[in-house]
Amino acid sequence: MPWLEPVTLRGAHARLEPLSHDHRDGLVDAVKDGGLSQLWYTSIPQPENMAKEIDRRLGLQAAGSMLPFTVFDADGRISGMSTYMNVDTPNRRVEIGSTWYAKRVQRSAVNTQCKLLLLQHAFEKLDCIAVEFRTHFFNHQSRRGIERLGAKQDGILRSHQIAPNGTLRDTVVYSIIASEWPTVKAHLNYQLNEKPR
Repeated sequence: MPWLEPVTLRGAHARLEPLSHDHRDGLVDAVKDGGLSQLWYTSIPQPENMAKEIDRRLGLQAAGSMLPFTVFDADGRISGMSTYMNVDTPNRRVEIGSTWYAKRVQRSAVNTQCKLLLLQHAFEKLDCIAVEFRTHFFNHQSRRGIERLGAKQDGILRSHQIAPNGTLRDTVVYSIIASEWPTVKAHLNYQLNEKPR
């Protein structure tokens, strides 16, 4: 039986459903909100390539190296994508990544809710020993978001990848380990439920 199986994760501010081709039109609308595919330092699918991106992610799921999700906001509108990726089953480790959100839900409770749901499932159902996050050195918005979750920086992989535009990507690696999860969980629940807005 595979370690990672498709699952729907629900919270008050967002829902994560297993990625499906049925979500294509909603994902195209979401990716157009804010011109996300134009950002040079990250890889977000062009609207016309969304079906190909869904195929790619579902292919990686079939190979056992990814579990992709479609993100819905509290109103039930498709708002983006996220995944468990770089799955390391023997060591019970996953990376949460390949995440993007429509501009309309950025800086809302959607990302915090999604990360809480994904981390809770990883640590409490999958018994992960660590969950990793990676981002481009120049993706300062992503880095701040990861740090707000309570993840700690492990280091920087210099000249880690060659980007489609030919530039070299320095990848910043963060993680949360199992012993930190209770504190991170309390922090994320506070951000969602108790922090004055």
